[in-house]
Amino acid sequence: MAQVIINSYEEFEKLVGQQIGVSDYVELSQERINLFADATLDHQWIHVDTERAKVESPYKSTIAHGYLTLSMLPYLWNQIIQVNNLKMMINYGMDKMKFGQAVLSGQSVRLVTTLHSLTNLRGVAKAEIKFAIEIKDQPKKALEGIAVFLYYFN
Repeated sequence: MAQVIINSYEEFEKLVGQQIGVSDYVELSQERINLFADATLDHQWIHVDTERAKVESPYKSTIAHGYLTLSMLPYLWNQIIQVNNLKMMINYGMDKMKFGQAVLSGQSVRLVTTLHSLTNLRGVAKAEIKFAIEIKDQPKKALEGIAVFLYYFN
């Protein structure tokens, strides 16, 4: 799918209520999980001990940190949309976020997005993006919610 290009608030506003796009899949490999564990100091065995997880985990595998799955959102979002004429963009918050299913080491995820709402806050565009992070070949979503971004157009 081609990237959606936005050059102004008015162009963004036309997408309210519509699906904006779907990203490519990205694999959450054990190496990526280990690097995330190192970065966040979260070395719980269910994430990093592959041998123990095969035996003791209900998944029979290590799983990605929920926050690793969430942290893929900006990368995947940038595959879907390109917003031009910006001074800056700020991650403002998350609403109604919930984890649905664990992502096993080696599984791939993608982002599906809809523009839930767009508000003009004194010249700053507050975009509420309804999102789902899907796991390849799995019926349940890994994560869903509403990401809120502030776009400061020039």
